Amino acid sequence: MSTGQRPPGEGADQVTAESPARPWYRRRALLVSLGTIVVLAVTVISDLPVHGSNAANISAGRGVMTEVNTDIAPCAFAAKESFEIHAQQLAGSLTTADEQQAPSLLRQDLAACSFTDDSIYELSSIEVPGSSAGKRLGDLVATATEWATSDALGAITDLETLFSHPNDKSAQRDLSTRERTLASDRAAAFADISAADQILGTRLQEPDMPALPDSRSSLAA
Repeated sequence: MSTGQRPPGEGADQVTAESPARPWYRRRALLVSLGTIVVLAVTVISDLPVHGSNAANISAGRGVMTEVNTDIAPCAFAAKESFEIHAQQLAGSLTTADEQQAPSLLRQDLAACSFTDDSIYELSSIEVPGSSAGKRLGDLVATATEWATSDALGAITDLETLFSHPNDKSAQRDLSTRERTLASDRAAAFADISAADQILGTRLQEPDMPALPDSRSSLAA
């Protein structure tokens, strides 16, 4: 299980004990609906076309992707860690110390993909140029925000539930759905960066949205 130092910007100190009344950002339905609603307005795009030089547009595109990957990194780390914990739980390879530490790590992972984290807020407010390439980058920013605040957040919520209740059928079904949306939104973001590359005639950074394991494959193995 990964216990290394988290990337800078990942907000959430180690939580000790949960109070009986779950705070708003720990309620599954509200988390999912908030992520879906907010993502509709995450990207600020100029209404006027931009006719700058191609070199300027490339520079702007590189700046956008640097921001995207800086802001999404804590959630990407959190999602990978949560799925790793789940895979090791299924394999029965968690040590006693791992089992004691896992609930706290999962709570931190959940926070890292929610709007309570500064990095996710910054991701949702990235401005992109109004050029043709910028419009594709705007689509990518919106998709990356949804990947974090809806797909990854929902999946980690399910993984947290399954850590305590491995046979929870509702969480298992929802996790299966989340895994599909994680994969489809990742594919859409990579299609957007490919389209921007073609427009600009260059190769920009790819979004730091890792291909996450399918828990159903882990279970079958």
